[in-house]
Amino acid sequence: MPRTVIPPRSHRRVPARTAAVRAPLPLMMKAGLAAGIALAALCLALPVRAEGPPPELEAGLAKVDAGLMHQLTTDPGIIAAIRAQNTANAGLTEADILARDKAWRAEVGTASTPTISAVAANPASAILHKAKEGSEGLITEAFVMDNRGLNVGMSDTTSDYWQGDEPKWQETFLKGPGARHVSDVDFDDSSQTYIIQLSEPVIDPDSGKPIGALTLGLDAEALGNL
Repeated sequence: MPRTVIPPRSHRRVPARTAAVRAPLPLMMKAGLAAGIALAALCLALPVRAEGPPPELEAGLAKVDAGLMHQLTTDPGIIAAIRAQNTANAGLTEADILARDKAWRAEVGTASTPTISAVAANPASAILHKAKEGSEGLITEAFVMDNRGLNVGMSDTTSDYWQGDEPKWQETFLKGPGARHVSDVDFDDSSQTYIIQLSEPVIDPDSGKPIGALTLGLDAEALGNL
């Protein structure tokens, strides 16, 4: 079936994050003044870079790439879950995808979450949750997407169900083996930490073709200390 890339939505609910370069000093002090100043200096340099993450984080990203990312993108349980969802969702139309995403976003923060709970309770989510818990604070979130950009599993509830209009999916799944997308460093108000996202495609071991993508949210300070 031909791949469908749906145009970005004009109104998209996103996590409550403030760009690191705008984070006020009192917020940084909560994580320690020295660490906050060091991370702020690192993030202030980010906008003037042409491409890629700050060099201070490249060594840590390489270790995550060879370790946790490789472990998760080749996990048999993750691969099986993506294959199953790709098959189940093969007939979804653009309208179907947007309707499911709308339902998901409407459930975020409410008591009734049938759409979200179906993903949160599946085996793929259990694998990602275990990886996060075992990372000693390095992983802040983890989620895996199918060949349409829809969530297959997650360690924490995402703000939306469909990631297909975002670089984390478009720059990985659509580009195939060897692709990588690294986000800017952002300040997460909820956790009071600086985070960066690393995303890569999930490759089918039999066909050698991408079947989905996986994103890891990483604590920038912990990443810099690897």
